[in-house]
Amino acid sequence: MSLDLSQVVMAAAAPAASEPNPMYTLLMFGGLFLFMYFLIIRPQRKRSKEHKELTNALGKGDEVVMNSGLLGKIAKLEDDYITIEVANNVELKFQRAAVHAVLPKGTIKQV
Repeated sequence: MSLDLSQVVMAAAAPAASEPNPMYTLLMFGGLFLFMYFLIIRPQRKRSKEHKELTNALGKGDEVVMNSGLLGKIAKLEDDYITIEVANNVELKFQRAAVHAVLPKGTIKQV
């Protein structure tokens, strides 16, 4: 393989076309971060905030559904725990975070 002087001069004078612009890479990473933020991070924070508000607003006598599907009426509230009355003289203790939803009054009697 022989190298001609004209080939060497042309190779040195030609710009390197294969090097990508670093701004495009930064823009792609920024776009990916915004995509992840608006589709994953932000909705999860919103759900977490709504669940925290729900558990803080619990009161004695509220009818609730637990994450396990258990229906009951709140008999006693403590700091991190609630006591649920599920039947006559049957009370179970759960963490507040295990509450899935608060039901309208009288729902348990209809079920």
